[in-house]
Amino acid sequence: MSEPRLQEARDGAVLVLTMDYPARRNALAMPLRLALEDALERAHADSGVRAVVLTGAGGVFCSGGDISGMDVKSAMDGRERMRRTHRFLRLMAKGGLPIVAAVEGWCVGAGMSLACACDTIVAAEDARFMAGFHKIGLMSDLGLPFFLPRRVGVGRARRILFYHEQIAAPEAERIGLVDFLAPKDGALAAALEKAHFLAKEAPGPIRLTKQMLAEGLDEALEQEKTYQGLLFTTADFAEGRDAFLNKRTPEFKGG
Repeated sequence: MSEPRLQEARDGAVLVLTMDYPARRNALAMPLRLALEDALERAHADSGVRAVVLTGAGGVFCSGGDISGMDVKSAMDGRERMRRTHRFLRLMAKGGLPIVAAVEGWCVGAGMSLACACDTIVAAEDARFMAGFHKIGLMSDLGLPFFLPRRVGVGRARRILFYHEQIAAPEAERIGLVDFLAPKDGALAAALEKAHFLAKEAPGPIRLTKQMLAEGLDEALEQEKTYQGLLFTTADFAEGRDAFLNKRTPEFKGG
């Protein structure tokens, strides 16, 4: 099985970060999360970087969290897992650099959270979105309960989070989940165009606007850290994880 890695490339003042984990369709394994944090830290310290594009290799944005690696033994372990993850999420949402997601193919679970943490989402017309966290006995995380209602409204967010609906890119744009549509295989080119536009803007207003729009995020992530940390210890999560890995339907008991 190939190891997860994060490819980095420069296109002028734009840094392109590409999640590359083909064996798991770019699942957001912990090494990828840590690599994202490191890359974003360096980008914010580099005056030559004025915008970031985040995308996935192989025609898939991100298939979600790496469930095979979710071996959490206690609520404290779960909280620590979330704390480590939240560091790069705060850099995305509260850092000074504008971030554009280029979505091809599936954008699921933690991948959907990642896209929604970006300032702009560009999706190919054949891209598909789905939350799906509840299928394995977990709540949505990586800030999705915070970001999603701000994009689509509370009612629509409940529908997306509770019913695991697959949302095609044109519908995602109609409801505000996606900002711009691109032709099939054209999301990266369109995202680069948007990123270069943002890279030429005055950075101060963008930085301060991001700060204002992220008001309340820290409180939401603290709550998420506690709640998801607890859910990692439940019998329902153990059942959901086992069912997923063995390709069967879970039978939740409420434990």
